[in-house]
Amino acid sequence: MKAAKTEGGGTRVLREAPVLEPSTNGIEDGPDHPGSRRVVVAVAAVALLAAAPVVLSPYPVSAMTRMLAFAVLVLSVDLLTGVTGLPSLGQAAYFGVGAYTAVLVGVHITSDAMVQALAGLVMGVVAAAVTGWVAVRARGIVFLMLTLAIGESVHQVADTWSAVGGSNGLAGMPPISLFGGPPLVVAGFVYWWVLAVAVAVFAAVALVARSPYGRTLRGIRDNEGRMRALGYRPALARYGVFCLAGAVAGTGGALWAQQSRFVSPGDMGFEVAALALLSVVIGGPGSLWGPCLGAALVLFVRDNLSTSIGGHGPLVLGAVFIAVVFLMPRGLAGLAGTRARLRSLVHTRRRKENVS
Repeated sequence: MKAAKTEGGGTRVLREAPVLEPSTNGIEDGPDHPGSRRVVVAVAAVALLAAAPVVLSPYPVSAMTRMLAFAVLVLSVDLLTGVTGLPSLGQAAYFGVGAYTAVLVGVHITSDAMVQALAGLVMGVVAAAVTGWVAVRARGIVFLMLTLAIGESVHQVADTWSAVGGSNGLAGMPPISLFGGPPLVVAGFVYWWVLAVAVAVFAAVALVARSPYGRTLRGIRDNEGRMRALGYRPALARYGVFCLAGAVAGTGGALWAQQSRFVSPGDMGFEVAALALLSVVIGGPGSLWGPCLGAALVLFVRDNLSTSIGGHGPLVLGAVFIAVVFLMPRGLAGLAGTRARLRSLVHTRRRKENVS
């Protein structure tokens, strides 16, 4: 504090300007900023995943390829459930549509992996656009039941339609290739292709979630009435994200088929839809990376751990689900979120102390 005389002979108090710390937001953030750390962690994670075929045998590499394809499906569920607040049990339908499309394209048209993935994406969008205009008019448990009905209807069509193999599924898909090159018969090459597409899809979904459109979806999730009063059209926004989620799920289905070179109605059944939603709950709705970890955990328990514990994988998944609901309401991502909130509180308190 400083005192200064005025023209009338009085005094007034001058407060010194507080010394503030450098901003921790914006493009000038240093290497210790949480955003910078997230980028470093993401790059390191992708690098470790890319190195997997170099140090692992073909079987675990194939298992990781399935996990990546399934994680893309889980991303589509998280886009609806975590970001938009629309819990869905129907994304396996669009996952299956993408898988069947990729196999049909591979058998009858071309073995090019890019063409198959794009075809799966397009058909996922088309299927979601046809069925979603009814589903997005509902919310909550009604939406959940409508998506379940859509999924079971598409599953029944695939199980009885002879043109797509019926209950026997579709087999005979040749190995994929890229840009007219030789077939990718080595598990590691297929894995790198699936990893590249999965990373691209994750980046695209993350951009959407952090865009103004993503903030609109979160606003509709939190307070639809207020968003409607502000002039937004919730039904149209939900329809758009439903179609986008269908595209993501269709891409995941194409990747799944390219790895297994076979698709059956079981790949789009209720079990797959339930496991995808369970992955979102375990990983943490809305976090994107958390549900991907949940997807890897769920498939590991179902396909690997279950055989060593007498086929009791579903029991383990049920126990994990109960534990997460009661002990970690925000899922696996909530553990990192709790640490970040504590750091933010400490930083805010220090700034207040400096200002005072």
